[in-house]
Amino acid sequence: MHIDPRDVAICAAEDPETADRESGPEPGARPEPATPPIVQTSLFAFRSLDALFEGLGAEHRTSVYSRGRNPTVGEVERRIAALERGEACLCFGSGMAAISAVMLALLQAGDHVLFVNDTYGPTLQLAEHLRRFGISHDRVLDLDPGAVERAIRPETRLVWLESPGTMRFRVLDLSAVAALARDRNILTGIDNSWATPLCQKPIELGVDLVMHTASKYLGGHSDLIAGAVVSTAARIEEIFYRSYLLNGGVLGPFDAWLLLRGMRTLPVRLRQHETDALALAAFLQDHPAVRRVHHPALADGEEARLVGRQLAGTTGLFSFDLARGDFASVRRVIDGLRRFRIGVSWGGVESLVISPNRGTNEDRLDALGIPRGLIRLSVGLEGADLLIEDLATALGPLA
Repeated sequence: MHIDPRDVAICAAEDPETADRESGPEPGARPEPATPPIVQTSLFAFRSLDALFEGLGAEHRTSVYSRGRNPTVGEVERRIAALERGEACLCFGSGMAAISAVMLALLQAGDHVLFVNDTYGPTLQLAEHLRRFGISHDRVLDLDPGAVERAIRPETRLVWLESPGTMRFRVLDLSAVAALARDRNILTGIDNSWATPLCQKPIELGVDLVMHTASKYLGGHSDLIAGAVVSTAARIEEIFYRSYLLNGGVLGPFDAWLLLRGMRTLPVRLRQHETDALALAAFLQDHPAVRRVHHPALADGEEARLVGRQLAGTTGLFSFDLARGDFASVRRVIDGLRRFRIGVSWGGVESLVISPNRGTNEDRLDALGIPRGLIRLSVGLEGADLLIEDLATALGPLA
């Protein structure tokens, strides 16, 4: 993993712009808190009516009511924008609130969204819901840029990407797709939650909007729900007024403080997640009960070249296929694990396991190209040796 030293400073320092200063406060100056304070308030009072009206006229940059701007939330927004090399950021009460805000602010009846690569299930559920309002969508699972180009319609207004993609973690050529869209005045957005800004910077590859489910690696402790969107200042202002304020799916000050706390250790956590996940992937790749391991570091050919060009490292989330793809085998392996806890989500210090196979949806999995025997692992920080031992025990009966 090759983390930019500037990003380490942004994660750890209260003020990224002064993180490299050598001297402390001026003599007699008020001591500074080591962590940003929690501004736990719903509203802000003004010294005059004119001042209030001025604030209401620029609510995208003025703290008036915490459904709009709050200083603690603003601190985490500034930090995430800096990590993504974007101009501005908005934080939300969940990742889905962030995705919803993007689509409701930037799309209208008659528009079309193109989803490229395996996509987070609730994002597709939102797209289905938007059909009621005249917004259509299609999916492309063929990652060749030519296939993406052929799927673009005259009414396409947004190309939504995941790379690496959900469940199979396939890597997409972000620069090529972003260029295709830009030439046609189509916006591109990406869910960058898997990679985090430390491993992938889509804006530098030409993508217009970057979304994070900050509940995952950015928070890192499975104790908060949050989302974020990064883009140009003008586009973030548009989202602020057209959906953020009106939907109310905002991030509270205390959860913002928890997110800041998590981000302070993000670089060191990610390095360990990567190291341990690679050890588990290597073990599984050689196991007789496993057909295939889905991990970007194990890609070959053109995909391997994309991984080297786009990713500065990998994280702790990957999957593998059982040689026996029946649901009974999937359930037997998952129920046989002791160190891995069974649950949704990922990105925390605890290891988690789940499968998209519910025993009743095999036809749906086949249509999506997802193997029936797929099991997803989120590798925590318990240590690779213990987790490999756990996998060996659970997989043993299938060997």
